[in-house]
Amino acid sequence: MVQGSIEMIQVIIDAALNSTKLKITIVDVLTAVDAILLGTVLLVIGYGLYELFIDEDLNVPVWLQVHDLDDLKSKLIGVVVAIIAVIFVGVFVDVNRSQDVIAFGVGAGALVTGLAIFAFATKKDPSMKVSRKDMGSKKP
Repeated sequence: MVQGSIEMIQVIIDAALNSTKLKITIVDVLTAVDAILLGTVLLVIGYGLYELFIDEDLNVPVWLQVHDLDDLKSKLIGVVVAIIAVIFVGVFVDVNRSQDVIAFGVGAGALVTGLAIFAFATKKDPSMKVSRKDMGSKKP
């Protein structure tokens, strides 16, 4: 995330001082956003694994709370889809890669479709979920 933030600052400074072309600036901004999203993936995985295996009462926002591996999987799939979208938009905007748009679009669409099917196929019934606190209080 730090690398993406540094890249974003460099793009802003470069655009302001050197008056670069708009399309080049957009591609550079999308590259920086991609680096920030990759850092977000690592952060979500780190918090999720910590919350799953070490401390379930971790004080995190509701959108970052992980109660089981399905929660972590769905959060990870969401961030991966966002990264795929950013990469595709970067290819779409980049003039030098215009011949790759169809290939990237089909590939990105197939990957997102596969992730959606995987998430749907492995989704568990919410009524069957048992919290870890409930598991600890049950007696044999």
